[in-house]
Amino acid sequence: MGRVTDLAAFSALLTDEGQALLTTLRDHTPAQELAVVSRLRRDHPAELVTAAAGQARLRQRAVAKFGERDAHRMYFTPGGVEQSTRRAVAEHRAAAFARLGVRSVADLCGGVGGDAIAFARAGIRVLAVDRDPLTAEAARANAAALDLAGLIEVRCADVTEVDTSGYDAVFVDPARRGGRGRIFDPEAYSPPLSWAVEAARRAPVAALKIAPGIPHETVPRDAAAEWVSDGGDVKEAVLWFGTRPGTVTATLLPGPHTLTGRGLPDPPVRPVGRYLYEPDGAVVRAHLVAEAAEELGGGLIDGTIAYVTADEPRSTPYATGYEITDELPFNLKKLKALLREREVGTLTVKKRGSAVEPEELRRKLKPKGPNAATVFLTRVAGAPAMLVGRPLPVSPAGA
Repeated sequence: MGRVTDLAAFSALLTDEGQALLTTLRDHTPAQELAVVSRLRRDHPAELVTAAAGQARLRQRAVAKFGERDAHRMYFTPGGVEQSTRRAVAEHRAAAFARLGVRSVADLCGGVGGDAIAFARAGIRVLAVDRDPLTAEAARANAAALDLAGLIEVRCADVTEVDTSGYDAVFVDPARRGGRGRIFDPEAYSPPLSWAVEAARRAPVAALKIAPGIPHETVPRDAAAEWVSDGGDVKEAVLWFGTRPGTVTATLLPGPHTLTGRGLPDPPVRPVGRYLYEPDGAVVRAHLVAEAAEELGGGLIDGTIAYVTADEPRSTPYATGYEITDELPFNLKKLKALLREREVGTLTVKKRGSAVEPEELRRKLKPKGPNAATVFLTRVAGAPAMLVGRPLPVSPAGA
C-alpha cells in the first residue's frame, strides 16, 4: 500500500500544481523548510507539499552528480540519488560504447536513469529496466524532462526475465546496497554478479558496474577491468566483455586519462628522494602503481606502500606530486617543534600504512602560523616515518 501512495504522490508532482511547488522550493535551505512548507500547506494539499519538499531536497543533493541544470529538472528517489552514476562517469562509459559501434543497449537495473540519459545523449537507443515501480516512473519522467523519451524506453520488470537479444550491448548495474547498507559480497548483489556475468557473455558487448574494492582474483578471465575516478575520488570498477580480455586500466576524469597495465614487476624500494608522488586511487585499485612509477622514473618508499619517490619533478595525471623538505622518524614532539619553527598553521595530513588518524594528529599538533605544509604519516623501508613537504604546482599537462 505504501508504494501505491508513493506513486500517487509522485504522479501529483508532474501536474501543474506540483511543478509550481517544485519551482517555489528549488532554492530553499533546511533552516527555511519548516516555515516554507507550513506556508505552502495553507494553499496546497499537505501530501503534495510534503512530496515536493522531499523531491526538492533530493534535487539539491543530486546537483553534485548531475549538475545544476539537469538535477533541477530530474526526479529522484532517495536510493536513486545515492546509487546513480555520476554524470561525468556515465558520459565516459557512453562514449566508450559509442566508439565500439553500439547503437542500442539494454540498461539493466537502470535506476532513475543516470546511465540511460548518458547513453541517449550519445545517440544510443536504450531499454532501461528496473523492478521498482516508483524508480521506473522516475526514470520515465527523467527521459521526458530531458527530451530523451524518443530514445529511452523504460520498463518495470525483473531484469532476469528480460530478453536482451535484440540489443547491441548490455549494461548491468546491480544494486550494491541493502537495508543494512553497503553490500560487499558480489553474490549478494541484486542480481548476483554471477548472473550479471552470464548475461554479459551472451551480448556482443557488455559492461558490468561493480564496487571498486572487488578482489582482482574474482575478475573473470574473459573480461577487461577498468577502475574509474572522478576528481581524485574512486567511483567504480567496470568489467567489460567483448573488448580486450585480461586488460586492466585506470581511467581518471576529467580527461579522460587512461593508464593501461603492462604486467610490470613491482617497482624497487629506494630511499626517499626530493619528490614524493601519491598515485590516484584508481591507479592504486587497478594495481598499476608500477606503471605510474615507471612514468615518473621513481621507486617505492616501502614495498607495501603506494607512495612513489623520485629525484626529479615530472608532470603526470596519474599522481599528485609533492616536494619533500623533511624526513623524520615518527615522533610527535619533533614534528610539533618543526611545524612551530616553520610557522605552519595550515596543515594537510595524509596517511598510508599508519594507524594514526589525521584529525587526531592535527588536534595534538595545534598548528599555528601563516604558512602551509603537508605531512605524510607512512612507513619508509618498514619503519614508521613522517615526511613533510608541499604540493608541486600542477601544469596543464598534469591537470
